[in-house]
Amino acid sequence: MCGICGIATADHSPVDRDGLRRMSAALIHRGPDSHGQLVRPGVGLASRRLAVIDLVSGDQPISNEDGSLWIVLNGEIYNFPELRADLEPRGHRFRTHSDTETILHLYEEVGPSCVEHLRGMFALALWDERRGQLLLARDRLGKKPLYYTRQGPALIFSSELPSLLQALPERPALNLQSIDLYLALQYIPDPWTPFEGIARLPAAHRLLWAGGDLTLQRYWDLSYLPKWQASEGELIEQLRLLLREAVRCRLISDVPLGAHLSGGIDSSIIVALMAEAGQGAVKTFSIGFEEESFSELPQARSVAQRYATDHHEFVVSFGDVQRTLPSLVQHLGEPLADPSALALYHLSRLTRRHVTVALNGDGGDEAFAGYHRYWLDAWADRYLSLPPVLTGNIIPSLARRLPRGAERPVGSDWRDGLRRLELLPEVDRRASILRWGSYFSARQRRALWRTAFHPLLAFDRPEKLLTGLYQDAPADCRLDRTQYADIHTYLPGDLLVKADRMTMAASLEGRSPFLDHQLMEWAARLPARYRLRGRTGKLMLRKAFERELPEAVRRRGKQGFGMPVGAWFRGPLAAWAEELLRARGSLLHSWFEPQALENLLREHREGTHYHGKRLWALVVLALWAEGLGIRPEAGY
Repeated sequence: MCGICGIATADHSPVDRDGLRRMSAALIHRGPDSHGQLVRPGVGLASRRLAVIDLVSGDQPISNEDGSLWIVLNGEIYNFPELRADLEPRGHRFRTHSDTETILHLYEEVGPSCVEHLRGMFALALWDERRGQLLLARDRLGKKPLYYTRQGPALIFSSELPSLLQALPERPALNLQSIDLYLALQYIPDPWTPFEGIARLPAAHRLLWAGGDLTLQRYWDLSYLPKWQASEGELIEQLRLLLREAVRCRLISDVPLGAHLSGGIDSSIIVALMAEAGQGAVKTFSIGFEEESFSELPQARSVAQRYATDHHEFVVSFGDVQRTLPSLVQHLGEPLADPSALALYHLSRLTRRHVTVALNGDGGDEAFAGYHRYWLDAWADRYLSLPPVLTGNIIPSLARRLPRGAERPVGSDWRDGLRRLELLPEVDRRASILRWGSYFSARQRRALWRTAFHPLLAFDRPEKLLTGLYQDAPADCRLDRTQYADIHTYLPGDLLVKADRMTMAASLEGRSPFLDHQLMEWAARLPARYRLRGRTGKLMLRKAFERELPEAVRRRGKQGFGMPVGAWFRGPLAAWAEELLRARGSLLHSWFEPQALENLLREHREGTHYHGKRLWALVVLALWAEGLGIRPEAGY
């Protein structure tokens, strides 16, 4: 696991060595164990390494036998032993035992299509000196990040946005459309970033740069057809074998490893399979909250006890938010309004005291239909078929008058679901993420932005993005299309950004067996009835591993890393949030209508509306701008 960066020039002019050094220094948290740099005519590559495999000889950049190819890699290639065993009889000579060197020799055999043979998580840069060509590539699901920009004759890239900014002569202008996407979705989707002229390489894409020409290619995608025709029993056995193998290959490590155990089905299954692999007591790490309704620590403990793990816990309080959120936001590098990033940040710091690698349950919901909105969609369709006078006025008005119960995780309070009805008529009925998200609708964003910015913004872009993916999905049913859109937007834009930045902030490597691309391909072709039935998601996953799960976990519905942000913003964090959002002369004050901000604060404080996550999104945006020193008088 590493942080990588580099500069390539179209005219083979000298690269900016000082800029390369600054970029590399900004990535030290991603790779505290060693650093390396290569500077040749027309190219400079740098790497910060977190040593996990081949601790002695695996430092980067790494070259092939004659020095005509050089590579830096962020990630892990789990099938490198099999690839190496195939390459060595063909005459390739290896100088290290690392997975990184394997990619070089594979490139010698098949060129840029080498990435199609890799099983793992990766962002890589490979310099082919003979061709004067740079290859950048990102793994299929987007677990590892890569940003790039063209600056005159140069292409500049890095694992993180703050690192990339270090090589630029001045900070680019802010991309307001990206900020509006963030307000709608809670994240900025690929390939957008907060800055004009800087892009994020999309998942499952490779980029070729030669002589100033840039070519972007998709090399992989999911298909949901044709469906498997095997019996349920046969499919259960296939699933058990696939997930067991996905866990097994992710146990390759020359350093201590453990697991993040949330108490949900996905992470519990991963811990069970790690224990089955028989490498001694699994080290498990869990996080909870002082607000017990948000905490899954009892379920996590039941799994830890069943498998006799070496278990560790951490409890988050509102005080941890004010102390750590500013530094957390700067580690994110761009606005991300997922409150659970705070929990993962603290969990990763706890974990890193004991191990260097942690497996997790990320991806189980996307692969096997675990989110509430998947079953809520059918219910919403029936609601939207009612007369407009009911859906546009009467029912939402009644819902808003309901007394509010104690705040609970999303989906666990029926009153919270009813209050969301007021937003349903605004959005395309296919846009599941927008429909059930609790962020800003198009109407709310239009009211929030100062009118001077309206001509610069396309308020329907989030919906068009999601419904476009829904319509283009290689699938023929509602659930498949919705999951396809999730896997191309929410997964790489939110979940995996959070997972990468928060683990790497602690110099911890996270591994996700459910995001094994072979398992994802298999799950996509699973008939929908085996993923979702009624209100029960992940149906086959539950059946396949029911023997491994304690009763408390098996019977519990989806909860996730919910955070009591609404209660915090009505109580201990209210004054802090109000001070941030009311600050005159701030970037938010220059963008947004002061009265709209006041209305959000007042309605949430008085309990007439729930704006907890919207306020969190605005607080994160304010802290991000403040951390970068972005002021409205600087021309933004």
